[in-house]
Amino acid sequence: MSPACFALCFLCFLLCIFPNIFFSSALHLPLTQFHTTPSRDPYQTLNHLVSSSLRRAHHLKNPRPTATKAGRATPATSTPLFSHSYGGYSISLSFGTPPQTLPFVMDTGSDIVWFPCTHRYLCKNCSFSSSSPSKNDIPSFIPKQSSSSRIIGCKNPKCSWIHHTNRTQCGDDCQNSPVPQNCTQACPPYIIFYGSGTTGGIALSENLNLGGDKTVRDFLVGCSVFSSRQPAGIAGFGRGLPSLPSQLKLDKFSYCLISHRFDDSASSSALILDSNSDLDKKTSGLTYTPFLQNPIAHEAFKVYYYIGLRKISVGGRRVKVPYKYLSPGEDGNGGAIVDSGTTFSFMARQIFEPVAAEFVKQVKNYTRAREVENLTGLRPCYDVKGRDNVEFPEMRLHLKGGAEVALPLENYLAAVDGGAACLTFVTDDGVGGQTGPAVILGNFQMQNYYLEYDLRNERLGFKQQLCI
Repeated sequence: MSPACFALCFLCFLLCIFPNIFFSSALHLPLTQFHTTPSRDPYQTLNHLVSSSLRRAHHLKNPRPTATKAGRATPATSTPLFSHSYGGYSISLSFGTPPQTLPFVMDTGSDIVWFPCTHRYLCKNCSFSSSSPSKNDIPSFIPKQSSSSRIIGCKNPKCSWIHHTNRTQCGDDCQNSPVPQNCTQACPPYIIFYGSGTTGGIALSENLNLGGDKTVRDFLVGCSVFSSRQPAGIAGFGRGLPSLPSQLKLDKFSYCLISHRFDDSASSSALILDSNSDLDKKTSGLTYTPFLQNPIAHEAFKVYYYIGLRKISVGGRRVKVPYKYLSPGEDGNGGAIVDSGTTFSFMARQIFEPVAAEFVKQVKNYTRAREVENLTGLRPCYDVKGRDNVEFPEMRLHLKGGAEVALPLENYLAAVDGGAACLTFVTDDGVGGQTGPAVILGNFQMQNYYLEYDLRNERLGFKQQLCI
């Protein structure tokens, strides 16, 4: 059954469960990784990550709208950020009174925060480890155990946030009521489509506890009662109104992605949520490039963090790529975005082919590993078995404002079982055609980089460093 069909079938389940429910310093959070396949085979693991990255790219280039019916700024805070074998990074957040702590995938490519919800939470194809977890193995938020849980009403502006519309979400009977204050309709159920799966539920108003006495009240969060292929809840860090940075009124947030080992280790780095910094000063050692605006009003595209990619060079040679693919045009298509939810960076075929061709042209000391390419879905791959030291052409991204990202070898090549090295950019004829962003910079390319999203000054800062 497709994720969309699965979602629609469980809307009835959702409505049955909730028939009548009207019930200045920095913050540091650790970043963590999840399993998406029980396989330990390195070829299958890479092939799974390639497929996941392509599905994610298809979604970001052709986003489906959220479906319906079918404070004051906090101080800066830090939380651990963990890396996972499924290819993403997670943080832990605490909601409710008393607080219930759950893991969330950190996602800069979406803007809604939701958690698995209720004892009846169902998740299809959510076995992400060698064991076969039941639904009870996925941590869920229990609204009945929180005294601060409230269902958001259809006239609440935040209901429109989660449905990405400027219109009230009340039915005709309520909108035409001569006594509007007596309208008690709940915000309609939502369905969210991701590249890898689907989730659906209802909108809650809850307390978000950031540690100590830092509590954000009336935080909009999705209470999802069913999902497909989602390893945990998702914390949307995109540019929309329901995102975590927007609701916290952050001036900036930053993180450093620890190296991918595609396992679920206890190592973590930090995610910093900052709302009280001296933003007129540049952070020491960071290079900045401005955020760009997509010229069209497509709701999903407005959520993305676009940056100005001017050119790509391989081994010091500029790759000839039509500029219309590097910058969003008047039709809103093209350009580059930064997406923490994508593993391997996506390039439209018009960009990938000349980049890969230039790479192949310059690599003369190794033979192609065609069998590895067929098994993993990555290309080009090279046989490096028995080589103590390997050398490959440098990959460099040239950004607007003069900023440059010289990718370390481990950020654009993946070692496969000690015998092969593969370029970790992906493309596919079937991913969105000419629509949407042409380049999606994934987290594999950004590992061991410190990234600062300066929201007030509309710029991205970065520097290479060891993220420990």
